[in-house]
Parts: sequence; C-alpha cells; structure tokens
Amino acid sequence: LLSCRLYCEEAKDPKRRSCQTVLAEALDIVVRSFAPILPHLAEEVFQYIPYKKGSEGVFRTGWINASSAWKKPGMEEAIEGACAMRDSFLGSISGKNALEYEVIIVIEPGLLFELMEALQAEETSSVSQLNEIMMASQTTLLSELPKETPSDANIIKGTFLINLEGGDICEQSSYKVIARPIAKAKCPRCRRYTAESSSTPCPRCLQVLAAGKGST
Repeated sequence: LLSCRLYCEEAKDPKRRSCQTVLAEALDIVVRSFAPILPHLAEEVFQYIPYKKGSEGVFRTGWINASSAWKKPGMEEAIEGACAMRDSFLGSISGKNALEYEVIIVIEPGLLFELMEALQAEETSSVSQLNEIMMASQTTLLSELPKETPSDANIIKGTFLINLEGGDICEQSSYKVIARPIAKAKCPRCRRYTAESSSTPCPRCLQVLAAGKGST
C-alpha cells in the first residue's frame, strides 16, 4: 500500500503526499509516546526529523496533539471491512502472488457497500484505495454477481459487522469475493499486471512518466 504510492506515483501527486503526511504524523506520535521511557532515543530521532523547524527538543514541544481531522466517521470500519475481504481473497489463492489476480467484490446495496464506495468510487480500478488494500492488480466493486460468472467459479462468502456511533448504528452485512487470474501483462515499472504488453508501462505509469518529463 505504502510502497506503491511512494515509489510509483508522481512526486507531487496528492496520493503520494498524503501518504507522506500520514507517515510523518505517525512518527511524531510514536516518538512522543516513548519519550518518557526512552528519552535519549526519542531526542535523537526527533533531531533527525528533516521537516521539523527550530532547535527545540522533543520535551519542549509538548505532548501528543493529534488533530481531530484524522477521525473520519466510518473510515475505520471501511478499512476493517476491506481488510476482512482481503483476507478472504488471499485465503482463496493459497499463497500465490496476489498481483496476478483481479478481485471482484459483490455487496448488496447498504451501509457496507457505501463504505467500500468511499474507498473506490469507480466500478473497476487498479489505483483505488480499495485495490491497494486488496493487494491485487485490479478490483471491481459490484452490487450483484456478474452475469458471465462461471458456474464453477470459486466464490468466497463472508460477513462483516458494522458498528458506528458507539453502537447506535449496527448492521451485519454479507459479501462475496471472486478471485480471477488477470489477463493483462506485467508493468515493467510498478510490477502490477495492468499493462497491455510486458515491454510497455501501464496507463498510470505512462501518465506519471509523462508528467515527470513535462516538469523538467
């Protein structure tokens, strides 16, 4: 999830910058949390943080002060639900390379479907947050099984309990996960199977490379 955003996206792409922001915030909180018991280590780490300004140490800049903006209603449940589906997907391919597959997630209209839509607005995507969590090359989010689904398809069924607003909103939702070998070629840049040929980068990487040339 992190490596794809950091190493494959364009330097100033919002996806890459948001990833850097999360890592910076996580590091700041971790360093401050262990400072009382490992003061020398915390101070050394703090002094080497490249984006910190000024010479004040970790003990002079206050305790943990995480912004309330990080708490987005439903986001934790969306991530947990996606991780449950990812576990179903990975279990169905028994240790094989997840990037060699595309995933179809089928959820009936309801709260769980809406949470997944927050992670993937498009029906099919290879660059969405949902696809990054699934660790596949491509993810499709549907409200019903595709008509062309073979009768012998390996359909993994599961359920997920959504608990929002301290239990005021509680819903048990079912989902289906189908893993299919992807028909596309391996991109020589991002290593996902999203290219038309093994000698040509995928559309996302071509766009990033073109943007890089345009900025030089």
